[in-house]
Amino acid sequence: PTHPPVYPPPKAPKIAPVYPPPKSPSKPPTYAPPPKSPSKPPTYAPPTKPPTYAPPPKPPVYPPTKPPTAPPAKPPVHPPTYPPPSPSPPKPPTYPKPQRSLVAVQGVVFCKSCKYAGSDTLLGAKPILGATVKLTCKNTKYKQEATAKTDKNGYFFLQAPKTVTSFGAHKCTVSLVSSPMAKCSKPSDLHGGLKGATLRPEKPFTANKLPFILYTVGPFAFEPKCY
Repeated sequence: PTHPPVYPPPKAPKIAPVYPPPKSPSKPPTYAPPPKSPSKPPTYAPPTKPPTYAPPPKPPVYPPTKPPTAPPAKPPVHPPTYPPPSPSPPKPPTYPKPQRSLVAVQGVVFCKSCKYAGSDTLLGAKPILGATVKLTCKNTKYKQEATAKTDKNGYFFLQAPKTVTSFGAHKCTVSLVSSPMAKCSKPSDLHGGLKGATLRPEKPFTANKLPFILYTVGPFAFEPKCY
C-alpha cells in the first residue's frame, strides 16, 4: 500500500508538454527586423536627387545675352552724328575755286545775208575771217581790255587779263570792233554785238596749269552793204 506514490510521474509529463514549444514559435515572429532591412533599400531617395535637374534651369540664365544686344543698339545712335561734319568740309573747297579762276571768252562772228539785212536773224549768214572783237572789263580802277580775231569759221577765243577773275566777269562785256570785209563792215547789235554783250558761263577748264572759266557771247553779226 505504500507504493501508491506513483503519482509523481504523471506530474512530470505535465511539465514537459506545452510551455516550451509556444515560446519557441513566439521567437520566430521576431522577423520584424528583416522587414526593416527591405524598408532600407526603398531608400532610393538618392535617385530622386538626380532628377533634381535644377542645374539645367540655371543655364536659361541667358538674360545676360540680352544686355549685349542693348549696347549695340546704342552705338548706332552715335554714328549718325558723324555725317553732319562730313558734308560741311566739302563745301568750303568750292569757294576758293572761283577766286583762282581766270576768264576766257569764245564766240562766233557772221556777215548777214542781204535778204535779212537789218533783221535780228542769222538765216543765210556766213562766218567772217579776221573780224576783231574786244573784251572790256570794269572790275578794277582802270578799265581792262583784250582783243581777238576770228578764224575761217568766224570763231574767236580770247583770255582776259590775269587781273580779271571769275568774280569780276559780270563786269565784262564783248563787242564788235571791225570787219575785214568792206561790203560787210557795219556792226549790228544782234546779241549785244554793238553795245557790248555780257558773259555767259559755260564750263571750267585748265590752260598752262591755270584754272579758267570759259564764257560765251554772241553770236555777233555785221550788216552787209547791198546794192
